[in-house]
Amino acid sequence: MPRERGESLGPLFDAFPALLERRASEQERSRFERYADLLLLWNRTHNLTGLRTVASIGRVLFLDSLLFRSMLLRDPGLRVVDIGAGPGIPGIPLRIVDPSIGLTLVESKRKPVSFLLSLIRELDLEDVVVCHGRAEEVSTQYPDLVGKFDVALSRAVGELPRLLPAAMQYLRPGGLFISSGPPVGGRPRPTSQFPGVEWRSVKYKTLGISRLFAISQKPS
Repeated sequence: MPRERGESLGPLFDAFPALLERRASEQERSRFERYADLLLLWNRTHNLTGLRTVASIGRVLFLDSLLFRSMLLRDPGLRVVDIGAGPGIPGIPLRIVDPSIGLTLVESKRKPVSFLLSLIRELDLEDVVVCHGRAEEVSTQYPDLVGKFDVALSRAVGELPRLLPAAMQYLRPGGLFISSGPPVGGRPRPTSQFPGVEWRSVKYKTLGISRLFAISQKPS
């Protein structure tokens, strides 16, 4: 039976024209719906997120992930690493809407890693790599990832002092580190605490959404 709208991803798909300048494809709808269902199923035993409804997952996780897209380069074949990926946010939603992205997910906790491996199989996402380990230890655990990526993503902006040096290890010269911050109007920490970091705002007036992002570029 079809879900009630309050328990569906309808609002997410309604936002596609504003976010992506196109409508959601049938494959994208199917993948996002399966993603939400799997996340709720795994939540029963593994507590991967505090969200407990399809609608809240669509709004808080999927929609927020797609806001990162406005910060990404439009180059085909972009190499992206998601640091501290958890249940795949923001990397997997971005990969669903842009299959050309070469995505690697780095996560230190075993349960989210197990979920990600299952999710990738279920959604049939080719060439998505999951690495089980701490972001700071990439140079010793996964030396092949050093200097490989165009973009490093994270939602844990509160951990910038730890994440920023780790992210720079993954990036090629000129690559970007992007982390989501508080909604516009929130109070980001002063950039003087993080040399080389700037805050940029993204606003979608038709959706009533505003978000701040911390951006840092690795020197060329």
